Amino acid sequence: MNESMVTFQGWLGGDVRIQQAGGVVVARFRVASTPRRFNRSTGEWHDGPTQWYSVSAWRALGDHCAASLRRGDPVVVHGRLTQSSWVNQERVEMTSLEVDASFVGHDLNRGTSAFTRNGGRTAGESAADSPEPRDRVA
Repeated sequence: MNESMVTFQGWLGGDVRIQQAGGVVVARFRVASTPRRFNRSTGEWHDGPTQWYSVSAWRALGDHCAASLRRGDPVVVHGRLTQSSWVNQERVEMTSLEVDASFVGHDLNRGTSAFTRNGGRTAGESAADSPEPRDRVA
């Protein structure tokens, strides 16, 4: 398995778009990631060039992204990285970085988020694995 997996932090550049592809849901959105570097000699932070990633999230992950994410949200994305190149109408070669997401979440360094568990359990999860509700007194 020689796939490039990436994890990056960025900001949602637009609203999540939902489509049907091959009979399943796919959510598509773009994320802008701008690296920051600290220059010790000047004591200042400097932004590097912004990289834009096109993200696809399939099936339940896509549904959850559409229900949870909004333009401008800080997110963390992990998934398989691919690159596409093409020549545009002006005969300039263009490149796009695309990520097939495995995991997506809010970047909690930037704020708080509330989690709502979906109805089903994931593979290998039993009732004993589920945490007790916080408002329950023993």
